[in-house]
Amino acid sequence: MADFQTARTQSGVRATSIDQGLRTYMNKVYSTMSIGMLLTFAVAWAIGTSPALLGLFRNPATLQPNILGWIVMFAPLIMVFAFGAMINRLSAAGAQTFFYVFASVMGLSLSWIFVAFTGFSIAQVFLVTSISFAGLSLWGYTTKKDISGWGSFLIMGVIGLIVASIINIFLGSPAIMFAISILGVLIFAGLTAYDTQNIKNTYIQHAQSGDSEWLGKAAIMGALNLYLDFINMFMFLLQLMGNRN
Repeated sequence: MADFQTARTQSGVRATSIDQGLRTYMNKVYSTMSIGMLLTFAVAWAIGTSPALLGLFRNPATLQPNILGWIVMFAPLIMVFAFGAMINRLSAAGAQTFFYVFASVMGLSLSWIFVAFTGFSIAQVFLVTSISFAGLSLWGYTTKKDISGWGSFLIMGVIGLIVASIINIFLGSPAIMFAISILGVLIFAGLTAYDTQNIKNTYIQHAQSGDSEWLGKAAIMGALNLYLDFINMFMFLLQLMGNRN
């Protein structure tokens, strides 16, 4: 009986320790993501509100990208793949620095929105995205339903969106862009819940390992995933709801 009580007490202590560690871990994920978001929008605003700086990447009148603009446009996608390939060779501090550099480059690629759309509509869509993201992420964190099966379907959807978006750069079809935006909002809404649950489960599965360095890098990767969910949902909603200048 004493052994049973001792085992139950130890189990309760481990559960409490995991709960406390999980809260700290999730706070790390969300705070890193938030700093990345601030960097992105600060850089985007600084470049987008300066015709001279924006002119380095795009024609300020037509917003057509020049060679440097095309590089900046595709640089975040290349950096995401590079980050995934390099994560095991980076320290936690190095991974965090890479993420912040990535967020700044993303700001360069999004700077054109401050010319194409009104400031009020950007703020309005950002608020809608923030509320939606918070609700979806909270659901993903608290739901007892296993949504891990969504992953492969959603990733296939993302690949389809990337291919369709690249094709439509050359076609310039408003109808295709509208369809891409609708699907994009739905796919990244699903990814927000999926990624949040995956981040939570990753911590729970590895909490007993004591590998703080690995968990530190996993938190950065989780922040990157949620950051991408937010940014993409924001951009697709902006295409649907934003008022153009």
